[in-house]
Amino acid sequence: MNFLARMLRFVFWLVIVSWGFGILRRLVSWMLRGAGSDAQQAQSAGAAPAAEIPATARRLVRDPVCGVHLAEVLAIPLREGSQVLHFCATACRDQYAGNTRKFAANG
Repeated sequence: MNFLARMLRFVFWLVIVSWGFGILRRLVSWMLRGAGSDAQQAQSAGAAPAAEIPATARRLVRDPVCGVHLAEVLAIPLREGSQVLHFCATACRDQYAGNTRKFAANG
């Protein structure tokens, strides 16, 4: 039993050390690639930095029919007057268009 416990302990530490070296290798390669210089080059070239992504790319909208939340860029829009509604699928959009009064209070 003592031998089995030692072998399990050895395998455990072998896995921990190998993961540590993998993380260290990724960190060193990231540092050598110059991750900080990419942002400086983008700013000097006039490009928008990654922190200035438009808010629409991250905005969540709610489907008025089934209540699902999804990203605005993935939603199916339907303009109703001055209001834009977003749907998760064409079936939800068609159901809403057929029963507008039913969902008016839910939206």
